[in-house]
Amino acid sequence: MALDGMTDETLPRRAMRAELLDAETEIELARAWRDRRDVAAMQRLVSAYMRLAISMASKFRRYGAPMNDLIQEASLGLLKAADKFDPDRGVRFSTYAVWWIKASIQDFVMRNWSMVRTGSTSSQKALFFNLRRVQAQLEREAEAEGVTLDGAQLRQRVAETIGVPLADVEMMEGRLAGSDFSLNATQSSDEEGREWIEALEDDGARAEDTVAETHDMALMRDWLGEAMGRLTPRERFIVTERRLRDDPRTLESLGEELGLSKERIRQLEVQAFTKMRKSLETHGSAVQHFFS
Repeated sequence: MALDGMTDETLPRRAMRAELLDAETEIELARAWRDRRDVAAMQRLVSAYMRLAISMASKFRRYGAPMNDLIQEASLGLLKAADKFDPDRGVRFSTYAVWWIKASIQDFVMRNWSMVRTGSTSSQKALFFNLRRVQAQLEREAEAEGVTLDGAQLRQRVAETIGVPLADVEMMEGRLAGSDFSLNATQSSDEEGREWIEALEDDGARAEDTVAETHDMALMRDWLGEAMGRLTPRERFIVTERRLRDDPRTLESLGEELGLSKERIRQLEVQAFTKMRKSLETHGSAVQHFFS
């Protein structure tokens, strides 16, 4: 579901008007996407559960991220869930989607919490989203028992409660307690002190290098497009799925989808690359420069 032009108010209203799917319809839509890559079926499935994504996104507003950004990340998680959902496992899509939506939002929150990446391991995530709550709970329990915990004792109990190393608790506590500093701050109290940004080395590409690289990449895109245009639709599909996807398909999965053997898919892939190589060789040494 695209979010362009939508506000925090209009998107939830639209999501609330979406249909509610029964289990049978949900399975039919999921199978249509899994088996036939029916985009309309996938969009209908995602739209029906957009209200779930928005509801989960709203629970993370306290971390300071704009609601529309949180909803966008929740939508990405929902799309991943729809793409990976197996309707034959006997689990409702909403149950399966919750994990993907939550993971997507949490990754976004942690990426944007600070200019310095907070971390993304399972223990770091558990600490980031539970540290303050667990600390408060442990302090209340200790107070009820008439015990006063110092910082070291509290950190030790947090580590035991969450099930993470003590070193991780100490590290996360320091990061959550700190803040980012501006590079425009002066290096001393002296009014004439240099700003910290002035001490950084400019390692950016030179203008002439950037222009040349942009020009060369444009040529390469044209040449590759020309080479792909000489392939049959089936060869283009195999090359795209095997080489141009972030998560490349296996020979087995393509064979199952196209009704061909694994060996035949491999042969078609080799055949397609042979055609592309011949097309690219017409551009001479320039191509060899890019592939060297």
